[in-house]
Amino acid sequence: MIRRFVDREAEFLFVPAEKVQEIAAKEKAIPFDAEGVELGHRGDRCSFDAIVEKYGLRDRALLELAKIVRAADTGKMNLAPESVGLEAMAAGSMMIAANDYEALEKQAYLYDALYAYCKLRLVKEKYAAELEKMDRRQRHGFLRDKVKETLL
Repeated sequence: MIRRFVDREAEFLFVPAEKVQEIAAKEKAIPFDAEGVELGHRGDRCSFDAIVEKYGLRDRALLELAKIVRAADTGKMNLAPESVGLEAMAAGSMMIAANDYEALEKQAYLYDALYAYCKLRLVKEKYAAELEKMDRRQRHGFLRDKVKETLL
């Protein structure tokens, strides 16, 4: 999300929790997803929510994705049924990655796919009447094309 919506050139530094503030100041970095930082958890909101809010992101599919991430990250799985799968995949990717950088790389596809899925749900909602008139093959092609248009 950061590279797609905030800063395409963003670099990530992973440091021990007790060093976040020190390294952030030294590197002139923006700390996130750590205790006591602006872009961290606040109440029932997670760091993903904090980033969406700080940067005024209003993409509808991203807001849907934020709900899924919030549910998985805060353990409130009832907010979005997809959160169970996200939590499983994110946790599993951490187990098979050599380090945080590799886990970030592995998870990028997962988040891109979930974002496209959120776009798909919005497209289905918008074109519901037209979709009812199509057969399965036509529907699939129509949806794929509409989602791809919105992802560009």
